[in-house]
Parts: sequence; structure tokens; C-alpha cells
Amino acid sequence: MMAQQTQRSRQALEREKKQNLEKMGQIRSILTKTASEKEASLGQLKALDQQIQTQSQQISLMNKDLRLTEEEIAELRQASQKLTNDLSKLKVEYGSMIYTADRRRQQVNPLGFLFASDNFNQLVARYRYLGQYSDARRSQVRQMNVIQGDLTDKERATQRKRKQQKGTLQDKVGESKKLETLKQEKNQVVEQLSKKEVELRTELAESRRAIGQLETLITRLIAREAKERAEREARERAARLARERLARQEAARRAAERKRAEEQVAAAEKAGKQPDPEAVAKVERPAEPEPEAPAPTPDERRNTSLNNEETALASSFTASRARLPWPVSKGFVSDHFGRRAHALLKGIYVENQGVTIQTTAGESVRSVYDGIVQDVTNIPGMNNVVAIQHGTYFTVYAKLRSVQVRAGQRVKARESIGTVATDKNGVSEMQFQIWKEFTKLNPESWLSPR
Repeated sequence: MMAQQTQRSRQALEREKKQNLEKMGQIRSILTKTASEKEASLGQLKALDQQIQTQSQQISLMNKDLRLTEEEIAELRQASQKLTNDLSKLKVEYGSMIYTADRRRQQVNPLGFLFASDNFNQLVARYRYLGQYSDARRSQVRQMNVIQGDLTDKERATQRKRKQQKGTLQDKVGESKKLETLKQEKNQVVEQLSKKEVELRTELAESRRAIGQLETLITRLIAREAKERAEREARERAARLARERLARQEAARRAAERKRAEEQVAAAEKAGKQPDPEAVAKVERPAEPEPEAPAPTPDERRNTSLNNEETALASSFTASRARLPWPVSKGFVSDHFGRRAHALLKGIYVENQGVTIQTTAGESVRSVYDGIVQDVTNIPGMNNVVAIQHGTYFTVYAKLRSVQVRAGQRVKARESIGTVATDKNGVSEMQFQIWKEFTKLNPESWLSPR
């Protein structure tokens, strides 16, 4: 049981190490392209921070690997000790068996033992006894050989684990040196950026204006959709009331006709005259059920269908929490959701209404879910912006270099909608937001783990 648990821990650790190495490779690729620019930038600083974080994680995983290897070696030692004890017992038993057999041979000759039988049945029984005794000795030898082989395998496995442990220690030293180098690079970038405070404040002001314009755009879109939805619901309610009113009027008209016919027939019978056949027919005819409301018009059917579609999309989008695909196939979150201190400017806080994902130049941007493109526009500081509606949810993709969709177009999950832009500092990043009506949500809790 303990060995199985250790094996599962090893498999999970290897998966985690592989994922972290892939993440490190992506960040290293992004950082290399960003660092190739002559001047330091906030994007470079964010990439360095992320690389330091993943490098530290890799060292932490190596420490975990070393501890797990030590546990595996301890388990191998326990197994080897148990095998050694079992082998010792078998050797003692085998020695005793050989000694007993040798003494019996000296005292009783096997052939004499057989021929001294009183009858044939006793002869057969003694023959079988001697055969079983020989088989038992041979089985004992085979069992000792198997245990000896297992013991050799355990010793070799222990040697491999020791070698692996030594290699991990050497790799850890190398990764620790890389971490120190990254920290030194970060300090250099911070030093360079600290000399550009005026420029950083200007960039911050421009960024805040762009964020404000983007927020205004999205709130206007959501308000427009909410207004159209309310107007559509009002039209549907008015049409439904009108149909019900017409139905009531028709029922009242039929009831009045029947009543007049009954009065005509009654008056004719009282006067001893023949009643009007048409009036008699109306009276004798069974009362008709109330007429059904008129069928919805094509516009009403389309509006109702759209409502159902919006409801289904919103419901399925909600069920996809923590499972949505990333809007780009490669990259990392360089700025998280919410309010945080500025990376360099002391006492200054910035607000991120979504997440900023740094990636490679020209990376394809994909819709995270089925939906309808509600707007495609350009905002200074945000480049091209695409807003997609998913029922009562909206996803926003900003800082796009190019766009290949149009307003009103239906898109599928993972369908490409454009490419990421690269700024003057060589940083390629996009802004991704999720809204539920007028509420901004943290995209990291909706995207699948990476």
C-alpha cells in the first residue's frame, strides 16, 4: 500500500515538473524577445517576475523530488531487508532439511525403506513420500533463487535512485544559479526603469484613459443589450395581451349570438310560430370552445427563440467555470485581476478589470466560448477591441493588432478572432475581461488551470 502511494506521488510530481518546465519554456521565449529591445520596459519586468516565480517553483519541485526519492530508497531498503530475512529463514530451513535427509540416509536406505513395505499400497505411499520430500527440497531451492533475484533487483533499483538523487542535486544547484541570475537581471531592469519615472507616469495616465474608455464601451454595450431585451419583452407582453383580448372579444361575440338566437326561438315558440331555422341551428349547435389565441408572428417567434438561446448560453457558460479555454495558446498572466500596487511607482495603485496575458508576437486570439460578436472597435491604448456576448455574459478581447470578425457574427469556442498586438517596447500582450451584465468577474477563476 505504501509503495502504491509513493508511486502515485511520483507520477503526480513528474506531471507537475513537466507542466512547470513547459511554462518556463514559454516564459523564457517571451522574455528573450522582450529583452531584445534596447530599453527596459514594464513588460520585461513582468516577464522576469514570472520567470523568477516559475524558477522558484522548479527548485521547490526538485526539493520535493529529493524528499520523495529518499522515501523510495527507504522503501527499497525495507523491502531488501525483508527479502534478506526471508532468504535467511529459507536457508536455515533448507539446511535443516538437508541435515535431516542425510541422517535418514545413514540410518535407512531408501531402497530398503521401500522394499520393507508390508504390502503394495504401503510401497506406493512410501514412494510418494520420498518423491514429495524431494520436490519440497527442489521447491525450496527455487524459492531461494527467486528471492535472491528480487534482492538483486532491489539493490540495483536503490543504486539507480541514488544516482538519480545525485543528478537532481546537481540540477538543483544549476537552477539555483539561474534563479540568482534572473534576480540580478530584474534588479538591473528595476534600476533602469526607476530613472524613467516621468515616462512611467505618462504611460500610466494613458493606460487609465484607455481603461476608462474600454469600460465605457462595455457598459454602453451591456446597457444597450439590456434595453433591447427589455423592449423585446415589452413587445412580446403587449402582443400576448392583444391576442388574449381578441380571444375574449371573439368568445363574447359568439356568446351574444347564441343568446340572441335562444331569445328568437323562445319568442317564436311563445307566439306559436315556426322559429327561424338559422336561429334553431345556432341554439342546437354545441357551444364552441373558446378560440385559441392567434399564432405568434415571425418576429415574435424570432424574439422568443433568441431569449431561449440567451438563457441556454448563459446557463452553459456558468457551467463552464474553471474550464474555459485560454484566449491564447501560449502565454502567462502578467497582470492579475483587481487592485494592486504599481510595480515601481510608490504609493500608486492600478486597477485591472480583467487579466493581462503576455504572449508571443502575432499570437492568434480565440473566442473562449460560443457567442455573438456585439462590437468591434479601436481604442487608443487598447488597439482593436472585440466584445462577444454569451447570453447574459460578455467576454472582451483588447490590444489586438488585427481582427477577423465583424459585429453580428456568430463565433464558436476556440475560433480565431484576431491576433495580439506588440507595443513600442516589443511587449506582446492582450487584455481579457469577463462581465456578467454590469459585474466584472475574475477571468482566472473561469479559465482552465495552466
